Amino acid sequence: METSNRELQAAEYLERHQIKELVSYLTSALLFFRPEKPREYLISLLERLRIAKVTGVAFPFFMDNSNIVAMFEMMDSSGRGTISFVQYKEALKTLGLCTEDEDLKDDGHIITLDKFKEEVNKRMKEICEKTKGKDSESYQTAAGLLLLH
Repeated sequence: METSNRELQAAEYLERHQIKELVSYLTSALLFFRPEKPREYLISLLERLRIAKVTGVAFPFFMDNSNIVAMFEMMDSSGRGTISFVQYKEALKTLGLCTEDEDLKDDGHIITLDKFKEEVNKRMKEICEKTKGKDSESYQTAAGLLLLH
């Protein structure tokens, strides 16, 4: 009985502080960027998240154009300069720029690097604009999910 109570308390603690989501995010970022010094990178990432919470700035996106290009090139393994709509949609989901229930329309056009960069930057800008105020719902969601309590 004691063990199950401790396990339940531990599970509630992890859920209340959204630790599983935080660890998942950190792991995803680590695997995506593959830094030379992973521990230092994780410490830096957590520090940037803490600073974002303390200062009330929008959730920091860590994708610059070189990262967007690298992601596109990983999906474009044949080097054709295009990716499929399915790859495009999955990339947006992975970056947190597309929700599961969002209905992206496949217009039949191929996705080029320029279109991919344009869409990622546009969506990041939209999210940043939504999260300018510390009291906004989207900021609270990002803060609750990724920032230290």
